[in-house]
Amino acid sequence: MRRVAQETPAGVPLAQRASMQVVEPGERFELESGAHLSPITVAYETLGELSRTKDNVILIAHALSGDAHVAGRYRPDEAAVGWWDDFVGPGRAIDTDRYFVICSNVLGGCRGTTGPGSINVATGRRYGMSFPTVTIGDMVRVQARLLDRLGIDRVAAVIGGSMGGMQAIEWAISFPERVGSAIVIASTSRLSAQSIAFNAVGRNAITSDPRWCGGDYYDNGEPLGGLAVARMIGHITYLSDSSMQEKFGRALREAEKLSYGFDSEFAVETYLDYQGAKFVERFDGNSYLYITKAMDYYDPAAECSSLAEALAPSKARWLVVSYTGDWLFPTAQSRELVDALLVGRKRVSFVELESAYGHDAFLLEYEPLATIVSGFIQSVRDGKK
Repeated sequence: MRRVAQETPAGVPLAQRASMQVVEPGERFELESGAHLSPITVAYETLGELSRTKDNVILIAHALSGDAHVAGRYRPDEAAVGWWDDFVGPGRAIDTDRYFVICSNVLGGCRGTTGPGSINVATGRRYGMSFPTVTIGDMVRVQARLLDRLGIDRVAAVIGGSMGGMQAIEWAISFPERVGSAIVIASTSRLSAQSIAFNAVGRNAITSDPRWCGGDYYDNGEPLGGLAVARMIGHITYLSDSSMQEKFGRALREAEKLSYGFDSEFAVETYLDYQGAKFVERFDGNSYLYITKAMDYYDPAAECSSLAEALAPSKARWLVVSYTGDWLFPTAQSRELVDALLVGRKRVSFVELESAYGHDAFLLEYEPLATIVSGFIQSVRDGKK
């Protein structure tokens, strides 16, 4: 069942938006590439109240096109809500009456965390393509720095869908003592060749835009056309053929008959136009390049004999969720992760949910996922096997 986000009830605390410098100027924060980056500022959001013992923390990791604004509103009169508002909030699957939720914008992003659009203090100019390549591991280590600054040693759960699921995997491997449970939704431990190919086409759309200017476009107009096309390509992969057929079919948007021209006239064309236009209002082309490349590079088993060996350090309980209609990160990839966890004798639960919505199902159909996730988190807190 799909639900439209409701107004935040009166008296419910609003989301708290903040930023924090987690790497000081002059400090050498080494990235996996061997490059160094400083300073680093992280934009983040919190909801709920931190318990006295600090044992109720849930860290939510966002997907490629997401940001720190996971739920709620920043002002009582604000119309927009966070990207997972159906799922996070008072009485919802991630119940902010019980849990203290943290969500931060990833390293390399464009919504407040240091990225290619940030000012390089060494030059006084925006980084552009001089920004160093970052990885999922780098993103997670920066998140860990944020938790350090907040005085939080351990989280009850790390949860994420899509690229957020990659971060959850990395958290469980790199910081095993700090993670009680890892919840991986519609994700994978490594991209397939097809997924890498889609990312490559999206990046080429941006870099082929005449306004990209080698990434040095911030003072001269952004490559909005290329970024919009990249979003259109990505959005197609987030849907399923059946959902697109059901929603659009071959319907025309406005005209009663074909124009025999090249303007968008099918409903699916104008929908993609809309998605591209909305995306460029809030996202940066260079960040898209860096974040998709980080996804391409992620493969925790690359230097191990197997995925099971890579996952060996984890001490977390795991929940892995896939969707039948997700052809971008299909169930087979989730099963590969589950099988590797079982080989390593890790505690793991796996659910495949029926959905026609494709990869975006975890953002659109909240009820089945809510029941599973809330029950899993409660069982972990209760100490049940």
